[in-house]
Amino acid sequence: MGVATAPSGPAAEPDRTGPGRTHWLRVAREAAEDLATDAVAREQAGKAPFDEVSRLREAGLLTLLIPAAHGGGGADWPTAYAVVREIGAADGAIGQLLGCHYVTSWSARFFAEPARAARVEQRSAAEQWCWGAGLAPKEPPLTLAGTADGQVLDGRQSYATGVLVADRLAVRAVRADTGEPLAVVVDPARPGVRIDGDADPFGQRLAAGGSVEFDAVPVAADDVLGPLPADEDTLSPLAALASPVGRLVSVQLLLGMAEGVLAEAREYSRAGQAPGHPARPAGTPHDPQVLAAYGELTVLTRSASALTDQALHAVHGGLTRGEDLTYDEYADISVLVAMAEAAASRAAQECTTRALDIVGTRCTSARLGFDRFWRNARTHTLYEPVAHRLRDVGDHFLNGAHPPFALPA
Repeated sequence: MGVATAPSGPAAEPDRTGPGRTHWLRVAREAAEDLATDAVAREQAGKAPFDEVSRLREAGLLTLLIPAAHGGGGADWPTAYAVVREIGAADGAIGQLLGCHYVTSWSARFFAEPARAARVEQRSAAEQWCWGAGLAPKEPPLTLAGTADGQVLDGRQSYATGVLVADRLAVRAVRADTGEPLAVVVDPARPGVRIDGDADPFGQRLAAGGSVEFDAVPVAADDVLGPLPADEDTLSPLAALASPVGRLVSVQLLLGMAEGVLAEAREYSRAGQAPGHPARPAGTPHDPQVLAAYGELTVLTRSASALTDQALHAVHGGLTRGEDLTYDEYADISVLVAMAEAAASRAAQECTTRALDIVGTRCTSARLGFDRFWRNARTHTLYEPVAHRLRDVGDHFLNGAHPPFALPA
């Protein structure tokens, strides 16, 4: 769907037994085209995206990253990134929902023992769970306390993606007695879980975000995935990759938004009128100012895409190295992802803003829905600011400092 071609990514490992990258990209494009047909109407209605999740589930995209041996699609992260980018170009909110699902469902692989992670993935594939919430630090944190009957979870998350439609929530909690942070899986249907769709954002309205309260929610021992370290000094370089892996999802989503708005504006300009609105002329596609604007935004987006491609290869290489990965290599990967975050954030904000200028006053028609691209991109970049990422890049370049371990919000 995009103006800039999505990165090809490294080749999948030879021992993978899933359908393959070509299959999943075709499925993603078909799903994106389906979502694009009614994107404006769905976004304006603002309903919880149960139907959209069903579309993703029917396409097999929810189990994409689960190994084929566990009943999943057997795809790798480069493929998942391309899928998020394709969906994000058609519908940024659903792209965020899917990206959050991939990150949270993968948390078992990073933080649980292999046998426990396998059990989680097998059940997730069999029941086609949609995952939500997230493991980024929250204030105040959720607490996990022991009782005579077992462990219970208490606390509140003020905002979390996907909670309105999720089958499982992956959350960060601390032990009440020791303060140790943990990754915990919660079934939102359990007694004591209360989900409220009170977020009311002006963008990313279909990302199914809301607040969650946990009131003495029982937690089985198998639902505690494992320790959730606060910084790289307390975890292996491989586990630390959870940070750049998750943050690169945000990068792909932002690039999808940039490419999506440029593609839609381009079709508007080429047609010479608004689709379905012949009385609204779009202006000449040969206007020098229009051409210069498209050229500048295309260069900006493709430059961010090229940097993202480098980050993608680095992340995939780190995952492939596994336990042989060093802390210095992890730091280099994390910094490269930080660069891609900064470039993609700028591209998304510039494209979604200036596309409105290119189309002109005609884009103020609510029926055209051009404003949703800007609202979605701006909402996402407010939740994932990049100023601190630039400081991390500068500190690494000047002082050789390792960036702090940080999971995406």
